[in-house]
Amino acid sequence: MLIRPRRNRKSEAIRNMVQENVVTVNDLIFPIFITEGNNKKIPVASMPGISRFSLDLLLEEINECIALGIQGFCLFPQYSEEKKDKFATESVNDEGLYLSAIRKIKADFPQICLMTDVAMDPYSSDGHDGLVENGKIVNDKTLEILAKMALAQCRAGADILGPSDMMDGRVGYIREAIDNEGFTDVSIMSYTAKYASAFYGPFRDALDSAPKFGDKKTYQMNPANSREAIIEAELDASEGADFLMVKPALPYLDIIRLLKDNFQQPIAAYNVSGEYAMIKAAAQNGWLDGTKAMNEALLSIKRAGADIILTYFAKEFALQVKSNS
Repeated sequence: MLIRPRRNRKSEAIRNMVQENVVTVNDLIFPIFITEGNNKKIPVASMPGISRFSLDLLLEEINECIALGIQGFCLFPQYSEEKKDKFATESVNDEGLYLSAIRKIKADFPQICLMTDVAMDPYSSDGHDGLVENGKIVNDKTLEILAKMALAQCRAGADILGPSDMMDGRVGYIREAIDNEGFTDVSIMSYTAKYASAFYGPFRDALDSAPKFGDKKTYQMNPANSREAIIEAELDASEGADFLMVKPALPYLDIIRLLKDNFQQPIAAYNVSGEYAMIKAAAQNGWLDGTKAMNEALLSIKRAGADIILTYFAKEFALQVKSNS
């Protein structure tokens, strides 16, 4: 046998030399949850190791993560029901939880990259990502609300906007709105191929943001479709998206590769709450090695073509890297 692939696997030194993909802390964005009040750290039961923080404790958490080398964070707010209404009015309250937190985080940690969430569901009494009229999610009226939300986040100091709503035309609408106000340096990471997935459950637990009726299948993508992701990506790219995201990640590795092979924008993938939770649950039951499963999952996302990975494993991964250094 002239060709023996095992020769390149015979020692750790050689395996490391020929390794094709490596996940680093620089690849990661850490999604973090903020809640109202002070001195609060509320564990998310369906996401072991993840908590909702009040701003004072969230600042401490971010500081710990920075010390581990994490530079990217994506902020999600949890609001009480009395703060929610049909038009997501609280999303533009300059003195409210979310915008105040953005300002404070960027004031304390100007060096980090802070990504924000642009969607109605955390603020909506209907729990949907768009405006509801007569039981339907209406597209174009939602764009006006999203643009106001995006502008408010830019003014507060957002580095990257994350439109997660899946309304048609929202990237271009937001890009024009923020550019007209002088925020030409603020990036847009579009949730380009966001599927109507069963893997979002723990996230909705964390934010109490589940739809009050129906589902999100009229605006999030059908898990059966891949060519449709190309249509979405072409639209987002043409409308000014700086990054294209696939969500979820693990059941959609083929979609990550599809976008990577067809577009020049950096590709992001969201390793979502359900993907995190199932590894944690299996590890807690002794069914698999949680650390090895984490590393393999993140590596598979990178191998598929993701340049950036949003993951709840970010702090755990960074701790591992530091302990091994």
